Amino acid sequence: MKSLLQIGCIFVMLGACTASQGENTDENAQPDLVQIRTDIETLENNWAIAVNTKNIPELMAFYADDAVSMPDDSPMLVGKEAIRKFQEKQNLSQKLTHSFETIEVFSEGKQVLEVGKTTMKDSTGKVVGSGKYMALFEKRGREYLCIREMYNDDAK
Repeated sequence: MKSLLQIGCIFVMLGACTASQGENTDENAQPDLVQIRTDIETLENNWAIAVNTKNIPELMAFYADDAVSMPDDSPMLVGKEAIRKFQEKQNLSQKLTHSFETIEVFSEGKQVLEVGKTTMKDSTGKVVGSGKYMALFEKRGREYLCIREMYNDDAK
């Protein structure tokens, strides 16, 4: 016959196992979408500054080395170097100011999907174009890096 101490230990261990399955741990905790959205909006504001100042090194800091970009009317760009070459050609020739607006944010584990829209203005501030995008970010270390993106302009 088991002693009361043994039976008590079994119940304590079972209780601990049951509690740990239902508790929020880092692996199954619900993401803080308010904070994640704030982080992504801050990232997008900094992204816009880099695009508008034609700061290609700063812009490229937002991309992971293994990123894939699917721009409007262009072939898929695989890797940071291919994206850099495209951005240099694209951004240096444009005279527009871009702004980005986050519409939705979804999160699963270390990845965040952002759905947003873009507005382009000329030097007088007149809206001359708009578009939409989806960007998949992954938290690597302490920062989110873009690992996949696709974007296109709205019809003129």
